[in-house]
Amino acid sequence: MTTLNLAHLATLRLVLQRGSFSAAADVLGISQPAVSLQIRQLEQFLQTRLVERTGRGIKATAAGQALLEHGERIELAVDEAVRSISEFSQAVSGTVTLGTGATACIHLLPPLLQQLRSDHPLLRVGVTTGNTLDIVRAVEENRLDMGLVTLPAGGRALDVMTVMDEEFVFIAAREQQALFNDITPARLHAEPLIAFEPGSGTRALIDGWFEASGLSIAPVMQLGSIEAIKRMVRAGLGYSIVPRMAVEDAADREGLCVRSLMPVLQRQLAVVMRQDKILSKGIAGIIRLLQKPSAR
Repeated sequence: MTTLNLAHLATLRLVLQRGSFSAAADVLGISQPAVSLQIRQLEQFLQTRLVERTGRGIKATAAGQALLEHGERIELAVDEAVRSISEFSQAVSGTVTLGTGATACIHLLPPLLQQLRSDHPLLRVGVTTGNTLDIVRAVEENRLDMGLVTLPAGGRALDVMTVMDEEFVFIAAREQQALFNDITPARLHAEPLIAFEPGSGTRALIDGWFEASGLSIAPVMQLGSIEAIKRMVRAGLGYSIVPRMAVEDAADREGLCVRSLMPVLQRQLAVVMRQDKILSKGIAGIIRLLQKPSAR
């Protein structure tokens, strides 16, 4: 290696953040020997040790820590250079990587990305799904440019920008709607609930709605897919509480009755980005579309 490799610098940062070569290899999707080779090539180029093993894993040497500090500034300078050059062209191009939850990916993003492609045909958007914690971590580690997540969310050196409020609604099979006059925690508590699986932010929000009335829930089914939940509800096997965006279109609420909860239950969706992330034209375009009333 005759020049400083920026990709190898990013690998070094990931190794030290995760504390091992194997953990960094899992994130990067390459083998552990490949990660070790990149670090070894960096050390050979700089002619000094950058990492050392401890009883708790891998940590930076003094030289490695100094390189990391310079690496942050190098990455920022590269981003600034790319942004400056892109200003010579009126066209919005490049690639933006976005992480979000499965429900937003299915029901919110398709029309937004369709509009974005129409407005900026040279811009490419890569989408990854996951839970809020995983997406926030990927943004922190610069594996994603931005995340669209459910609040609360936060992390070191992150900017959090609320972009929309999302109502949660009651759904049941259409032929069962006469059974539900009051859509309150007390009335629904005795009925069979088909819920999101435990551990998700969505499930925690629904649990909290019942707990505010002094009630706990025991769902008859706990599923990870909102489409599976709606299918079970259509079959008359129970009711559910889902984000309104999942039943906003006529085709999505076919066979279902949809009603607001009492009291109303809402969540906030926010964009998270690193504070040192350059706000490219592509990222700014996505944020503008998310903030439009039509995106809700």
